[in-house]
Amino acid sequence: MPQISAYLMFDGDCAEAMRLYERILGGKLDALITYGESPPEMPCEPQDRDLIMHARLRLDDQLLMASDSNSQCPYEGKKGFSLSLVYPTVSDAQRIFNALAEGGQVTMPLQKTFWAEIFGVLVDRHGTAWMISGGQMNS
Repeated sequence: MPQISAYLMFDGDCAEAMRLYERILGGKLDALITYGESPPEMPCEPQDRDLIMHARLRLDDQLLMASDSNSQCPYEGKKGFSLSLVYPTVSDAQRIFNALAEGGQVTMPLQKTFWAEIFGVLVDRHGTAWMISGGQMNS
């Protein structure tokens, strides 16, 4: 089976966002490559040199990847998806939810649902939508 990984696009704040996700989620940010680091045969526009061409956050056997949009591919926002995090405990879900919500917008506060002890939805300060669950409901 292939591994499915999310690849996020940002509007010039990719490095800041990925460092935030590393701090909150854990893992290791092991790639943060700018357009300016491209080889000579792949030149970039001068205004794009400091933007992130590729970032990779390793979370155990999972990856979260990202880049900044550049002048040849303008940013169009993040639409039509959410990243889902499922935690075994309510306390872990609350901690991560609160950290990601700081400076963002909570669209559904954490609450009990029929599928989890706690579930909430937010958009973080970088425009990424998250759905966070914690605990398992007894069947």
